[in-house]
Amino acid sequence: MVLATDLDGTFLGGKELQRQQLYRLIKESVDARLIFVTGRGLESVVPLLNDPQIPNPHYIICDVGATIVDGHTLQPVGSLQAEIEKRWPGSDRVIARLSEIEGLSYQQVPQQRRCSFFTDSVSVIREVRLTAAAMDCEVIYSAGKFLDVLPGGVNKGSSLYQLVKYLGMDVDEVLVAGDTLNDLAMYQYGFKGVVVGNAEQKLVNATAELEEIYYAEENGAGGIMEALFHYTGLSGKLRKSFIENTAAGK
Repeated sequence: MVLATDLDGTFLGGKELQRQQLYRLIKESVDARLIFVTGRGLESVVPLLNDPQIPNPHYIICDVGATIVDGHTLQPVGSLQAEIEKRWPGSDRVIARLSEIEGLSYQQVPQQRRCSFFTDSVSVIREVRLTAAAMDCEVIYSAGKFLDVLPGGVNKGSSLYQLVKYLGMDVDEVLVAGDTLNDLAMYQYGFKGVVVGNAEQKLVNATAELEEIYYAEENGAGGIMEALFHYTGLSGKLRKSFIENTAAGK
């Protein structure tokens, strides 16, 4: 089992007891592999690695796909990072080109090989897409306010797919989990997927025609647990406990 999961609202979301159950399951499973796939910059992910309750990931894909590192050494994985770097025109150039667009606010967060902004304007998004396209960059908009400019062809899904190929794994081994539109690309590479219960409606709509997608009732980690039961047939005391606690609202 390989779980490739978004963090905020997904792996870190849901009820506390369900998070504990999921984290314990991963820690106790000898065959489990965990991949964080997040919009956070690496600097914002590192504190989670020091949390004793959260299982350490084998790999981390952050910056919405623009950074791929080993979860233990935090070093770039093979040539994957270098290939992404080649496609990036540079933050200074991107910011300079987009600075003239009114209604766009730069996000002051750790980020590499991408530029992140806030906006809620459809016209601004349209203008950013045109400007980014001229630099061979990709634009991802999610949650009604987050806008990311990335190297061309780079997103969470493409980076996860390249990592899976690099590790010699099969797409059938991977379960992806997310809750917003910046997770959409993960569902478009043939992986099994779960859309957690608290996902934004636009992600639900965008994945409606895709195969192998499980729509969970529970939020965050609880939704991931649902999907694991659905796809892997996990049963026994853990499943019984999960169902009982969910029914009790815990």
